[in-house]
Amino acid sequence: MAEVTLPQLGETVTEGTITRWFKKVGDSVAADEPLFEVSTDKVDTEVPSPIAGVLTEIRVPEGDTVPVGAVIAVVGAAGSAPAPAPAPSAPAPAPAAAPAPAPASAPAPAPAAAPAPAPAPAPAPAVVSGNDNRLLSPVVRRLVAEHNVNVDSITGTGPGGRITREDVLDHIDKLAAASPAPASAPTVAAPIAAAAPTSVPVTAAPVVRVGERDDVVALSKIRQLTGSHMVMSKGVSPHAFSVVEVDYFNVDQTRARTKDEFKSAEGFSLTYLPFISRAVVDALADFPHMNASISGTDLVVHRYVDLGVAVDLDGQGLLVPVIRSAEGKRLRAIAREISDLASRAKSRKLSPDEIQGGTFTISNNGSAGSVLTMAIINQPQVAILSTDAIVRKPVVVSVPGGGESIAIHPVGHLAMSWDHRAFDGAYAAGFLVRVKEILETRDWSSEI
Repeated sequence: MAEVTLPQLGETVTEGTITRWFKKVGDSVAADEPLFEVSTDKVDTEVPSPIAGVLTEIRVPEGDTVPVGAVIAVVGAAGSAPAPAPAPSAPAPAPAAAPAPAPASAPAPAPAAAPAPAPAPAPAPAVVSGNDNRLLSPVVRRLVAEHNVNVDSITGTGPGGRITREDVLDHIDKLAAASPAPASAPTVAAPIAAAAPTSVPVTAAPVVRVGERDDVVALSKIRQLTGSHMVMSKGVSPHAFSVVEVDYFNVDQTRARTKDEFKSAEGFSLTYLPFISRAVVDALADFPHMNASISGTDLVVHRYVDLGVAVDLDGQGLLVPVIRSAEGKRLRAIAREISDLASRAKSRKLSPDEIQGGTFTISNNGSAGSVLTMAIINQPQVAILSTDAIVRKPVVVSVPGGGESIAIHPVGHLAMSWDHRAFDGAYAAGFLVRVKEILETRDWSSEI
């Protein structure tokens, strides 16, 4: 027997919703055969069975949301019988009626005593009221309590009409969109002093008046959770910022010579990103504290490079797929993985293992035309590098004989946010200068 648990689906993901079971109880399943589909704010993915055998028990039905690590099914050896359904408990026998007491003469009435205070009513169980007896899951119960939601006003979309986490969150979004502030309300609410310790003031989110010329678009779950993670990162890491300017003339010479052959052989264009990624990986070997994570009061320095590359999901959010063991891969191999991971990220076909566990992250904003970007660190890493737009501009170049001249070269910024707990500015600058040096001087033709 093997218990099947909900896997870790990303570093910031704590729960997932089972959207589909590919097998039913009693079915045979092969090792690595898709067993169920799970949806999170980051990824929709099929999860394979860890072993071959028979699905003997499904503990989490479709539509339910469970935390990472929860046991959701059991797979037994071939020939195993499904787990029997629990037998219904026998009803308790009705208590025998007590014999009526013999009549007696009534005693003299005692002085009237003050009535005892009524006991506080027991809290009602988390069950939908009315004629609907559907139980609320722990996640839904928590959301309902936190937001004081009337569950009778929510239509469940889960199996059997069960109310899911998404149903509650969508209902909360609709209530917020349909409740504009009263005319007398200020644009920004006053601090809610009673809801927090006096030493930590809490300010409510601004309330915006919605008019006829406004459209209200509910924030998606990935947008809300991204915001929460970024606020956490800014609160945890003392962010600092460093920038270098890189002349890509050396890189462009190799791209110009090989771009046609490369696209014909690989099926995609050779962009600047693989060159930058390769240079970053090599520079991390010289500056190992850049390739690290913070754990409590310790700096965990990684002896391998799992390089995360942020991918934009057409404006709907970001995923950071990871190139594993990038320190052992040359430019062409890195380019292949970037292309493959980005393509599958956009179609939400990445596996959970491909979007977690990075040691250093690159955010490729230059492809969108940005000039200078201060990215937020992807916790628990200690730095994130942003590529910005590469444009042609005049630069000073050396000429034979020791003189200087003006030339037009492709130039762009590499900007890095870093955690000041891990190192200081000189170390961060040294790393960026090393990346710049590799890009500007390496013979890249040997890597193609």
